[in-house]
Amino acid sequence: MTPTAPSAVARAARVLLPGLVAAVTVAATMTSVPSLASEGEVPSLQLVTLTGPGTSASTADAAVLTARQDAVLASIDSPETTYRWTTALNGFAARLTPEQVTALEAHDEVATVEANSVLPMAGRITSTGAVSAQAERVSGRAGSGVVIGFVDSGLAPDSPLFTDVPGLGADLPSYAGECTTGEGWSSSSCNRKVVGAGWWVAGFGADRIRSSESLSALDVIGHGTQVASVAAGNSDVSVRLNGRTMGNFGGVAPRARIAPYKACWAAPDPADDGCATADVVSAIDRATADGVDVLNIAVAGPSSIDTVERALLGAAEADVVVIGAAGNAGRSAFAGHTSPWVTTVGATRGSTLRGQVSVVRGPRLTGASRSRRAVGPVRLVLGADAVAAGARRRDARQCRPGSLDARQVADRAVLCVRGGIGRVDKSEAVALADGVAMVLVNDRPGGVIDDFHSVPTVQLTQGDGQRLTRWVRRHDRTVVRLAGVAPERAAARAAGWSASGDSRSTLLKPDIVAVGEGVLGAVPGSWALFSGTSAATARASGLAALLRSEHDWSAPVVRSVLTTTARPLAGAPTLKQGAGQVGSLRRAGLALDVRSGDYRRALDGTSWRDLNVSSLVIRRGGTAVRRVTNLGSRAEYFSAQVQGFAGHSVRTTPVALRLAPGETATVRITVTGPSGPTRLDDGWIVWRGARGSETRLPVAITR
Repeated sequence: MTPTAPSAVARAARVLLPGLVAAVTVAATMTSVPSLASEGEVPSLQLVTLTGPGTSASTADAAVLTARQDAVLASIDSPETTYRWTTALNGFAARLTPEQVTALEAHDEVATVEANSVLPMAGRITSTGAVSAQAERVSGRAGSGVVIGFVDSGLAPDSPLFTDVPGLGADLPSYAGECTTGEGWSSSSCNRKVVGAGWWVAGFGADRIRSSESLSALDVIGHGTQVASVAAGNSDVSVRLNGRTMGNFGGVAPRARIAPYKACWAAPDPADDGCATADVVSAIDRATADGVDVLNIAVAGPSSIDTVERALLGAAEADVVVIGAAGNAGRSAFAGHTSPWVTTVGATRGSTLRGQVSVVRGPRLTGASRSRRAVGPVRLVLGADAVAAGARRRDARQCRPGSLDARQVADRAVLCVRGGIGRVDKSEAVALADGVAMVLVNDRPGGVIDDFHSVPTVQLTQGDGQRLTRWVRRHDRTVVRLAGVAPERAAARAAGWSASGDSRSTLLKPDIVAVGEGVLGAVPGSWALFSGTSAATARASGLAALLRSEHDWSAPVVRSVLTTTARPLAGAPTLKQGAGQVGSLRRAGLALDVRSGDYRRALDGTSWRDLNVSSLVIRRGGTAVRRVTNLGSRAEYFSAQVQGFAGHSVRTTPVALRLAPGETATVRITVTGPSGPTRLDDGWIVWRGARGSETRLPVAITR
């Protein structure tokens, strides 16, 4: 992409902003609406979508769509455009007065007019301290021949996870992306692994970004780098911190190529970091035109069909597998990306690594610990009793930096109370005071987390922390040992903060869930854990890349396989987990395909009920129809079984199918039950194939 117009903001002397396309004015016969604002009418950036699809789903070329846009712009006196979109969407972004907005809302050629807004990224770094445990070793599986596009905060390309390595396969003629340069990002930042890059900032505002930001695809936040590393980082990369090797790391699809499309920016106040919708739509439009195979959008969206969702429809119509984050506001908002063409991913809590604090001639207490290195016997001191000169006791109690007296802490373990500052900042304060270990105790009820710490650390619950504190106060010289405990496989649980679906919807969201808590990933110059539905989307995108690499399947079929091979979580409603947790991609037997044009017809008809998606929401009772296709290479029998459902009767017709390879059959699903109001009732229809496949269709029966 070549910049065509300089920015009007203060930083414009440094760089020209990409994606600012001057409007082309053409003659029009429509009556013009004056664009002069009356007093108090301040133009604001608006996203305008015209009727009909972009070039990804139509025979019209970009010039025809641009001419339509020009005619619409001429009707409001041809204001200058900030962005033009012709591939995933037919539309533009421009600064408009309220009078112009009103005129466009009444225009026959205009589908929607929406104000530019800023969306949050769906992840957060939970640990930036030194890694004190071996990283998980991930198998170097395939993904060759697939490009994953990331609409995110960019990429830090210097990591060995993103270098050109043997085994990536031949060049990809189907991908047409360019390597847009900028501050800290030259043409050499792209290679055979990072095959393209772009960046858009006009919606967010270059005058609103943090001074450390780079007007380029370079990631300074770390969010985009973490997501890309988990999805498609190179395999067998050594995790090194502070001169120590902690193990090896690899992404889910390590041979997949990467294309960062930066539309998320750091603000002076981190609370204001985010992604402007105008920039996000521009990134989606470019990624679709470039020809990515999978598009990861780890940006929380509203629970409605907005301009971003319409752009993602254009991507899906171009046969792109779109993976979106459900969002992290599970206690206050419903899942975002509610459209059926997006695989919306919620988050689960992974297994917590455990450690033990063994008091010599005293109690043994088990908590969370990522450290596998044993420490002790060593004396344990309370942080509150090791106050540095001039520091406050309450600061030392929380092990704030500079509050601990090194003479009392050196070569000892320190008991620190949670709160006030980040958990990993406490272990760093212990290390700076020459302590050798930390016991972190909760000061209120809550869970424990196996962070990466600067010294070996075990985190204890409030009850165990109080027990240990009392022991230390009653014994002058408490000696302890810290050691890792053999991990036990715990059942996956839906994360409480992961957004659930709306029971009033006719679509089941999220579609699936994946591990989204305490996930290891790369950040600029280092490694860190992060949490959020963005971490879950990274895994799902990597799995989608594996499927696209291994099979000649369309995007709707890949979406179906991701959903129907997921494993249900015990005790979680379908509105929280969708089909369940994605993982090993067991052999797929059946798929529920969506035919070309069905998404748009359903959108125009404002109903999803009869769309052939891989889930079903039905109110109280009735009949729905689904079409299933044999994905196998041989004819096969499939038998249906109904599971779950506490208060309704669910049956399928037929109960058994014999399908030739590629053959499709229609299945009727009938629900009967109480006629009055009922609580959510859910379960699965499971088709088992004679060759061992299992296809699960989640069903939610709502009031």
